[in-house]
Amino acid sequence: MLDTEKLLDELVRRLSEALGDDLVSVVLYGSAAADDFQERVSDLNVLAVLSEIGERQLDQAYGPVNWWLNRKQPAPILLSVEEIRNASDAFAIEFLDIRTAYRIMHGEDLVESIEVDSAHHRHQVEHEIRSLLLRLRERYLGLQRDSQALRGLLKDSLPSFSTLFRHALILDGRKTAVKKHEVFQQAAEAFGISPEPFEAVLALRQGSKRVTNAEVRPLFLTYLQEITKVAGHVDRIDKEETGAGE
Repeated sequence: MLDTEKLLDELVRRLSEALGDDLVSVVLYGSAAADDFQERVSDLNVLAVLSEIGERQLDQAYGPVNWWLNRKQPAPILLSVEEIRNASDAFAIEFLDIRTAYRIMHGEDLVESIEVDSAHHRHQVEHEIRSLLLRLRERYLGLQRDSQALRGLLKDSLPSFSTLFRHALILDGRKTAVKKHEVFQQAAEAFGISPEPFEAVLALRQGSKRVTNAEVRPLFLTYLQEITKVAGHVDRIDKEETGAGE
């Protein structure tokens, strides 16, 4: 199996050969660009910026993207130059995340010029936290007797909440870490929540902790409780900033 750097180099080579001059930039972002990458746990997150995206470019990208998916990696995000410049209102979290930790693998650095409006950012953070929280509650209702399924939900949801908590901290005016365990510690200090359920799920996800069947349901409920507190805090930030409710 190819190591991480060789895998990325091979993806860039395949994208470049397939797309030619249409490929403006290839960007590695997230944990791998922030030295928080963990083999067999973390994904390699890639953004490919094209001069434009139409049927021809999508057809040409199929080969390298299919090769990448077969390496058990998430599909690269494909954006046009126009979308990089004008779609930050729709992708506030994603664009801020990319800008926080990234490495140019090919072509131009278009990330540096991305600007995100704070109002769009606040709205998306609260919407995403509450939406994920509602989905977890719904899944819990049907799976609360299935300990294995609950473990899977906890492990699968943790990266999203790490991202959203980091953005809640940004909204609160704080300089944030990138590594997950540091984000949860910062969130605990800033929002008065317990870091324990998040640290437990992180250890479970990394394979360094075992959660028994008897422990899963209490852990899941505590996890939901602390997420609810963060959602409430983000809601208050929004109202304080906009003057709502006065």
